[in-house]
Formats: sequence, C-alpha cells, structure tokens
Amino acid sequence: MEQLLHYVWKHKLFPLHTLATTQGESLEIIDPGLPNPDAGPDFFNAKIKINGVLWVGNVEIHLRASDWLKHHHEQDTTYDSVILHVASDIDTQIQRTNGEPIPQLELHYPPYLLENYQELLATSRYPACYRLIPTLSPLLVHSWMNTLQLERFEQKTAQLLQRLEACNRNWEDAFFLTLARNFGFGTNSEAFELWAKSIPLRAVDKHRDNLFQIEAIFFGQAGLIPEQPGDSYAESLQKEYAYLQHKFGLTPSSHCQWKLLRTRPGNFPYLRIAQLAYLYQQSAGLLSQVLEKSSLDEVRRLFQGDTSPYWITHYSFGEISRPQTKHLSKASIDLLIINTVVPFLYAYGKYRGQASLTTRAGEFLEALKPENNYITRMWKECGLTAAHAGDSQALIQLKKQYCDPKKCLYCRIGYEYFKRQKP
Repeated sequence: MEQLLHYVWKHKLFPLHTLATTQGESLEIIDPGLPNPDAGPDFFNAKIKINGVLWVGNVEIHLRASDWLKHHHEQDTTYDSVILHVASDIDTQIQRTNGEPIPQLELHYPPYLLENYQELLATSRYPACYRLIPTLSPLLVHSWMNTLQLERFEQKTAQLLQRLEACNRNWEDAFFLTLARNFGFGTNSEAFELWAKSIPLRAVDKHRDNLFQIEAIFFGQAGLIPEQPGDSYAESLQKEYAYLQHKFGLTPSSHCQWKLLRTRPGNFPYLRIAQLAYLYQQSAGLLSQVLEKSSLDEVRRLFQGDTSPYWITHYSFGEISRPQTKHLSKASIDLLIINTVVPFLYAYGKYRGQASLTTRAGEFLEALKPENNYITRMWKECGLTAAHAGDSQALIQLKKQYCDPKKCLYCRIGYEYFKRQKP
C-alpha cells in the first residue's frame, strides 16, 4: 500500500492541523513537492516548517520506517537531501550518511480511502468508477479526454520514432511498415508487421512500374504462393518470385502466422496484400503525398486503391468468387487514417517543428466518426460516449493505460471516485 501512501501525501489527503514529528516538533506541510518517477527520493523540492523553521528539500515515503534501513538509504548520499521521512509505521529511527537524524512523520490515511482503493482494484467487469461517471461534470470529462488524446499522440509518436530508427531514419519506409501493420486490422497485425520487415523496399522500387513483379515479391515474402499452383496466375507468380528471389537474394519470412479462422473473406491476407501491392505501385512517396493533403476526402481517395484483375474474382489463390471490385471500404480507410495517417501527421509535424501538421492531426480525428470496438462499447455502457475519433482514441488510452494496469491513482476519474466519502 506504499503507492496509496504516496497518493495521500501528494494530494494532502490528511488533516493539515496539529501535525507533529515523532520527536514532538510542530510540523506544517506547505508544499508536498513533485513526484519523482526515477531513482532517488520520492518527492523533490518539498517545503515544510518544523518548529517554525522553513525547510526545502526532498521527502521519502515508506510503509515502515525500517524500510529506510532495508533499502540501505543510510549509506546512500542521494538521500542526504531528505528533510522528512513519512511512514505509516515508525518502528525505528533513521539517519543520513553522516549520522544526522532525519525528522519523521507517522502518516495514516482515512479508512474510506483504503476502502475505495481496494474497490477500484477489485472490480473486473467494468472499472469500479462506472457508478460515478454519470455524475461527473462535462468540463471535467472534456478536460480529461483532451489530456488522454494528447497522451496517446505522444505515446504513438514515441513508437513511430523507434520504428523510424529501425528503418534507418527513412520516413517513407517507416510509414509503409506502420501502414502494413494496420492492414492486418487487428487479426493479422503482427503477421503483417513481420512480413513488411522482410520486404526489401529498395529492390521493390526497381520494379515499381510492374505491379505483377511487386505482387510476386509481396506474396513470395509472405510465403502465401501455393506450392501446387491451381491456376495460371499463381503459376506465373511462383516463377516470377523464383527469378526475383535469385536476383535479390530474398528469404521468405518464416515468422508470419497468418490467421484465416473466423476472418471475413474481405480481410483475408491474400486480398490485403494485393491491395497493398497496388497502393505501393500507384503511390510513390506515399507519406509525402499524405503530408500534402489538407482534407480528409483527399486522403480517403489516396487510400481507396484497387487490385490487379485476378483479385476481382478471388479472395485467395485458386478459389473463384463472384466478380467484385475490391476497394477498401470507407470504414477501413478511416481506420487506416486514425491509426496510420494521423499519428504520422502528428509525429512528423512535431519532429520537423511544423505545427500545422500536428493541428491537422487533431482536426482529422475530430472530423472522423468514433471507432466502434469493445472498448468504446464498454465505455458507452458506463456513460462515456465518444463524439468523434479523438474521443474514441482517448477512451482506448484510458482503458489500456489506466484501467488495465490498475493505475486508478493516476486517473482523473479514479481520483474523483477515490476521494469520495460514502454516507
């Protein structure tokens, strides 16, 4: 429960009058300080008064005072800056490395705080705070949703910059890798990312004027060309890939685990790869084109795409289906915009210092319909309804980064629930 004690100290959720150290000295908490997420004392730059004398320094918090000795802080000069040690159980005296005693405060939290905290951690089906959500002010909800959306932007930017480094700082390659992952639409996302990493894009670029050769590399690297071709297209594709494999020294990815069970034909990896091949062949410098588009409709047209003629009558190799043009649906395109285009607009804009791109990323999200998935449906049942894709991204962030890891103490809604006193 040390985390809870940190929370109580940070928000001063304890009586502020008649405080005293364990030595009987009067104590006044002026500023609890700033939380330190790294090694060292728990709170920096706290301000307190002991017997009327102002002290400025750091605060360390433990459940038991003896934890100071257990962690060997008395041998670490980093902790010589501590001006107050806070614990629920003062079971020993502590000191700095030079032997000076450190003032201590025995701090207890009100029983209702512990009860609320345990309730938050114990609830499974919905976040325990769902009972409180309908009573929250619109201003609080709006403010927290904006914060969550910004958090998600920053989190995705960090992920994209890592991917950029893996792609030798080539933004176009990083964009293709991200786009490919999102072409898996959840079910095959991991497989698509592993597949995309196996694609030698500079080799593909040498054949960019030939869609069939791009398909040969794409399908060959995916390991999806049948060993026993069932038609002339698959047979020609097999021969073409064998030629290109020898030419560029290609090695098919052996890690892709394609999932077809309970997958709609329109989401089969065969069709998605055919669509990606067409998009790659038609749109040289895809990220550059995205950055130039100022409206959603322009971006949507860019991703509408198509396939080679074979896939008009096929969803997989060898099995003929009713003729149908295999464009990406508007819903699929919008998901690609939410998960690929918008994060890249924000990340690239921040990286290059172009505020117009980061602003456009937010505007695109607010212009798109909210995502419809199990997370947004769960929040809707609890009373939080997404008005646009920015809201749905915020709710996904809330679920994954706060509810799932049980970080209720750091959530604005959790804070409101946590501090309430039951009648």
